[in-house]
Amino acid sequence: MCLLIETIKITDGQFQNLAYHNIRFNKARRELFACVVDVDIATLVDIPADAKRGTYKCTVTYNADVIDVKFQAYVIRKITSLKIVADDTIDYSYKYANRDSLNELLKRKEECDEILIVKNNLVTDTSFSNIVFYNGSQWLTPNKPLLNGTKRQKLLHEGVITETEINKSAVASFTKACLINAMLDIGDTVIDCRNIV
Repeated sequence: MCLLIETIKITDGQFQNLAYHNIRFNKARRELFACVVDVDIATLVDIPADAKRGTYKCTVTYNADVIDVKFQAYVIRKITSLKIVADDTIDYSYKYANRDSLNELLKRKEECDEILIVKNNLVTDTSFSNIVFYNGSQWLTPNKPLLNGTKRQKLLHEGVITETEINKSAVASFTKACLINAMLDIGDTVIDCRNIV
């Protein structure tokens, strides 16, 4: 049976964006494992004392039930360049623990720090995050991401970002891009679009 993961940011002992994580967690449990009772992740996970100061990444591995929980002090990775790689068959619509298909694409990053995955000529995500592009007046995110991330959902609901179709050829028209995920906010990782090759 497949395993999934939920990665949650913990700041000074508090879960961040937990409502959106609970929605995705319970949706996956319903759709993949026929679970009928929704649960709150916070009732299943005890935050250890050493993770109650600073920023930690909590990784919950689960199927119908929680299988494992890990905590790791979090430091933002420095990413300044992206390599565009194409894969028209990749599917990562659930946050699977098995990332083999993404890791295979990551081998093609060459001298760049990370990859930007294009599917059917449309921009999707990096290997570990959603992406937003700045056009001079607003932040835009691809409307066909590989994974509908929790931070992406929050920023869409708040009106901070707007989703739209972004063709591979349009990337050069933007000034900058930011990577977003449960651990990264807009501005944490900023990439000059001239460094997307």
